[in-house]
Amino acid sequence: MADKREKSHKELLEIKEKLYEIHNDMKRFMERSGQQHLDSVLSGSRTNFTNAIIGHVIDDIEGGLENNMVKKCDMRETCKSNFTGLLQKNACLIKNENVPEDVILKTQSELNDMRNNAPSKQCEKCFLQVQNLFGKQVNLMRSLQIYSSNEEKKQDIVPLPEGFIADVLEPLSSKQRLQIMKAIAIETRTFSVLSELTGLRGGNLLFHLQKLLDSGMILQRHERGDYMITDKGFKIMKSVSDMYSVLKS
Repeated sequence: MADKREKSHKELLEIKEKLYEIHNDMKRFMERSGQQHLDSVLSGSRTNFTNAIIGHVIDDIEGGLENNMVKKCDMRETCKSNFTGLLQKNACLIKNENVPEDVILKTQSELNDMRNNAPSKQCEKCFLQVQNLFGKQVNLMRSLQIYSSNEEKKQDIVPLPEGFIADVLEPLSSKQRLQIMKAIAIETRTFSVLSELTGLRGGNLLFHLQKLLDSGMILQRHERGDYMITDKGFKIMKSVSDMYSVLKS
């Protein structure tokens, strides 16, 4: 009778563990699916938003040049066409998620060359207006956080606090710990499976697991249970993956 109760209790625990696994799998699936839907909605909204901004900027180009260029000039229409093409090309950069500094510098260089080769002094009035419109576009890109010069980027870099180094960088400064994080980012893993994946045995594997447990990147479901990634750990691995994509491109 006691054996039967013990067996039933064991089966109940196994069912609870399996339900716990299913719950966590469903939770991760819903979180990722929800994020994909959110990303899709945000992408569509951003496209509509940037198209509206570009339309406004192009109207600003046409109005600014028409009203502020020298009226009595044989080259007015030719210059206006050249200026419009340059400024509209620059305005279309607003569609990008990131505008490299060398692209802006190249456009500024083209504008400077045109200015240096201007045939008369009255051309200065037209170039001042073009430079003003170009400056407004660049400032708009800054406000949209899609452009910053290399000098501005250097100023944005802040020193990393010691806590960040200890909690994030140091735990990931190991090939084996990265292997562990990558493995359990997909599904929960047992100690024996992680041992096979990393080639570590006993105390060596426990040392690395403890580092990740202390950092809060992973957790153990119960004593001697499977290991799983935490929300903090998943976000950190996503950031590492994004960083790798940037360096690879």
